[in-house]
Amino acid sequence: MSGGETLEMTVQHGALMHKDRHPTEFRTLVTLGESTTAGGWSSHPNRCWASRLAALISDIQAHPITLHNVGIGANVISTASPCYPHSGKPAANERLDKHVFAHQPDLLVVSYGLNDARGGTPLDLFGRELATLIDAIRAGVDPLIVLPGPYFMTDFAVDQPHWAHANIELFHHYNDRIATIARDKYCLYVDLLAAYNGTPWMVHHDGVHANDLGHLIVANKIFEVLAQHCSGLSLHTRALEQSAPRWRDESVLRADYGH
Repeated sequence: MSGGETLEMTVQHGALMHKDRHPTEFRTLVTLGESTTAGGWSSHPNRCWASRLAALISDIQAHPITLHNVGIGANVISTASPCYPHSGKPAANERLDKHVFAHQPDLLVVSYGLNDARGGTPLDLFGRELATLIDAIRAGVDPLIVLPGPYFMTDFAVDQPHWAHANIELFHHYNDRIATIARDKYCLYVDLLAAYNGTPWMVHHDGVHANDLGHLIVANKIFEVLAQHCSGLSLHTRALEQSAPRWRDESVLRADYGH
């Protein structure tokens, strides 16, 4: 079952109904976004959130996932964004052919909002462009699409006037709009502002990008949302349940107290 189809499998367990968005293992992950997606200032390529997310998925599946990280620094959602002239080009809506369609992903993370907010893109314009981008993606390939909200950052008065148009309140408005679009466009939404919980030591000393700890939190939060909605991530471990050796042995601990 592909990610954009409205048909979904529903699994009932007790009083809970779980909508299963991907009942098979993932094959190919594409991460489309800006500088934090590209790696921010993580200390090693393997410590950025895209690499960590791929590692989490590969660890739980029988077969590893292939990652294509296509983050570009200072990237924005669209050529219509007011900050496009001084952004890192090409914009998201210019680069679907080579950076998304060519990889044929079954899992796509589209991470935008932070730079558009900082660059002065009006919220309604951003929302329209993100919705249009999702439609364009689904016209060429049909992955499960994940939409994270903005990352948390601490320095909104950076010494770059083109990128000094936001504050944390605006980030929350962007966050809410992304959540609405995710619901309307049948995508998965990830609340990264909640995951950071305003924690400054998850941000690099530049005040903008995630550090290693921040990247780890981002990857874990995205994986958490995937695990809650994609039964394919459980296939390997559920198969192992039938034959895995019973390795626990607490006899020494119990003997410490005469049991």
